Amino acid sequence: MASGTIVLVGAGNMGGAMMRGWVNSGIDPATINVVDPGPSPAMAEFLAAHAISHFVSVPDGLKAAAVFIAVKPQLMAQVLPSLLPLLDDQTVCISIAAGTSLAQMSTLLGHGAIVRAMPNTPAMVGRGISAAIANDKVSEEQRQYAHSLLAVSGPVEWVDSEHLIDAVTAVSGSGPAYVFHLVECMAEAGRKAGLDRDLAMRLARATVSGAGELLFQSADDAQTLRKNVTSPGGTTAAALDVLMRDDAMQGIFDEAIAAAKKRSIELAG
Repeated sequence: MASGTIVLVGAGNMGGAMMRGWVNSGIDPATINVVDPGPSPAMAEFLAAHAISHFVSVPDGLKAAAVFIAVKPQLMAQVLPSLLPLLDDQTVCISIAAGTSLAQMSTLLGHGAIVRAMPNTPAMVGRGISAAIANDKVSEEQRQYAHSLLAVSGPVEWVDSEHLIDAVTAVSGSGPAYVFHLVECMAEAGRKAGLDRDLAMRLARATVSGAGELLFQSADDAQTLRKNVTSPGGTTAAALDVLMRDDAMQGIFDEAIAAAKKRSIELAG
């Protein structure tokens, strides 16, 4: 890892978010190389503005300290074998593609040191969270290097069993979509209660993002924060009587998380 050369394979939303984090954290853009056959206009502009090397396919003669793989899961079988020229004994490969196991990647890459990680889309604003697992070929130095690359988007939680990545995917990987749907539901309920549609959306959006920021900044847990805004016999208590009746909302989330976990396992084959 002496050269510190990073190769990002796939500069879409998640790969691009991670790269922006690297640049913002002080990593020298000259050490970053991007392999992507068709970056978006905005990404092409970012690459040019920071003089980051861009290749449409894997270049000859380039060796990487880290190969960061951020392609769609269905492309992994096609893309991974093409990365072999980038690898040497010191390279650590970090994949954020859902559904491809460490063993599958090792076979496709013909390489040992691999980290599998699951970040989420708030990484795009530096407020994500990732879970990761390393195979037994990853040295402590490589693990710390991978940690530093993932941590630019938020906290990194390491798990000791790969099957837990499926549950992580269901909770935090897919989780932002659940929150966005909550906003949609709150806004629609507000409209049905008589509010203008746009006003209802602005209220719901600001409420959920503000509550999230309060949760982020507070030392209190979610249960305590909920109780703090729930006056006995008040309006919040009336709403929670509905949401928490017979564990209605918990039951929906149990089913949703189980479905997402099941699909994650299916994608892994």
